[in-house]
Amino acid sequence: MSKLLNDVRVLVTRPAHQAENLCGLLEEQGGIPVRFPTLAIAALENKQPIKAGLAQWKTYQWLIFISANAVTMHSYYSDDDKIKRLNSVQIAAIGKATAEALLLAGLPVDLVPEQGYDSEAVLAMPAMQQMQGQRCLIIRGVGGREALATTLRSRGAVVDYLEVYQRIIPCSDSSAVNLLLAQNRLDVITVTSVTALQNLFIMLDEQYHQRLFMIPLIVISDRIRHIAADIGFKRIAVTNSPSDVAILETVKMYVTGGLAWPN
Repeated sequence: MSKLLNDVRVLVTRPAHQAENLCGLLEEQGGIPVRFPTLAIAALENKQPIKAGLAQWKTYQWLIFISANAVTMHSYYSDDDKIKRLNSVQIAAIGKATAEALLLAGLPVDLVPEQGYDSEAVLAMPAMQQMQGQRCLIIRGVGGREALATTLRSRGAVVDYLEVYQRIIPCSDSSAVNLLLAQNRLDVITVTSVTALQNLFIMLDEQYHQRLFMIPLIVISDRIRHIAADIGFKRIAVTNSPSDVAILETVKMYVTGGLAWPN
């Protein structure tokens, strides 16, 4: 029986430890996932600042986790379950995937946006409006956007960062992807972060960069879409959410001609 994706080759750039669910969904629909992680999550060499930060949970009113990776890596450094016992501390998740990671880690979730999955969605929540005198700790990877901290500070909060992981370029063999590009046999590209998009160009041979621009690109946010358009991509679609199911549905819409490719 023919399946909808019928040998459509989809480049999956998610980190290796987060890619298999999407790859499985694509295979179930007859697609061919091309696994090419352009981002890896790694621990930081100096653990002492992180452990010192973990020891200060009780001085904050809010802990804000920026990603599921922030939850996973926080657990890597934690020696105990202090957060669970501190009733005065509230925990916010930037989106549903992060909230699920917190629950899996045995941590309570006091705030998660009903709609959206970015800093703006958290900032729109009623609990984040009157922040005078509130101390917030943002748990994230090294670097990243400053919009959340900047806005919370403008609302009167004291904001600190606890950076618990770094994003690195993985040691991946790019020869298979370069060959697919040379043969025009790559049908769709999926990208879930700006860093993953930027690393894609670093990891692939420069002679094939122009070919990338002509391949349909599926991203999970308008922010990534704008950056991809500035780089040179011609056909870019944004999913309804960052979930694997939403990415799959957008790939299916591409195959059936249901995408208008608004840039």
